[in-house]
Amino acid sequence: MFSFAHTGLLFLLLLIPFFILLYAWARYARYRKLKKFGNPATLAPLMPEVSPFKPPLKLTIEMAALFLIVFCLARPWGGVKDEKTVKEGIEVIIAMDASNSMYASSTSDEKGSDRMRTAKLMLEKLINRLDNDRVGLIVYAGDAYTLIPVTNDYVSAKMFLNSIDPSQIDNQGTDISSAIRMATTSFSQDKNIGKAIILITDADELEDEEGVMAAAQKAAHDGIQIDVVGLGSSVAVPIPLKNGGYMIDPFTGERAMTALNEDLAANIARAGNGIYVNASNREALNELDKQLETLKKASLESNISAVHDELFPIFAVFALALLVLDIFILDRKIGWLDKITFFKKETA
Repeated sequence: MFSFAHTGLLFLLLLIPFFILLYAWARYARYRKLKKFGNPATLAPLMPEVSPFKPPLKLTIEMAALFLIVFCLARPWGGVKDEKTVKEGIEVIIAMDASNSMYASSTSDEKGSDRMRTAKLMLEKLINRLDNDRVGLIVYAGDAYTLIPVTNDYVSAKMFLNSIDPSQIDNQGTDISSAIRMATTSFSQDKNIGKAIILITDADELEDEEGVMAAAQKAAHDGIQIDVVGLGSSVAVPIPLKNGGYMIDPFTGERAMTALNEDLAANIARAGNGIYVNASNREALNELDKQLETLKKASLESNISAVHDELFPIFAVFALALLVLDIFILDRKIGWLDKITFFKKETA
């Protein structure tokens, strides 16, 4: 079946009769001007290089090229064929710490960028790098909650990521074991696909260290890699409140302080057969990306779609050939051809 993607452009073919009429009018005007000087048949020998056949030939070639160019612009289709596309990737679940300590500075300077903002910027860049992979999002503090299940809808994933706010979570704390257990049950049942949990934490005020290690080891045993991104500095900094001021420790009456427990975060990654990176490291994102590349990719999606068979390259080649031919055809006669006698004149 022959059809066109842009049928409306075929109206440009009307330019062909227009140019033919314009050419005919120009030839007629030239003939009338010659008649002012004398009989055109008498004047012809005075113009030996003028060919009466070359201009019509060039016009024919140019109009044929125009015809083919219009066909190219209209995108001719020669039919429909089935095209199968297979996407391969991994599954990644981000477990984001949403405890109040995430309001604290991500550096040793208490006025620095807060940990939550640093984590969001890094994770948004990581999601942008995911190629055909599925991503899910879990938020945890005293408990763990699923914000979005594993999906390839990266726009929604980034939208939910940016919506995380520790002030909206009443049950505060740092229950990492609960986040790991929830993440391990949120993956698909496909055992052939690589799976990874990216744990975002400062590992401060951990409620159950033994439980976390046990959960990480079980995840690793089930073939799930745990990569940990540490936020903050080993230097303790105060925790600012969203509405101003600082969080107060109810036991001491002093400002509550928080610091990154880097040793514990690294131990969790080690137990989960993953890597530990500090978000303040410029190469943290690249290292994390390289680690995810080590996971086995599997077919996540297979689509069969109907695709039109494009024919415009064929017309484009012929149009180009005609235009090149037109360049080498001149309006005047071919000199060497005049020297050839095709018919011998008989002598008496």
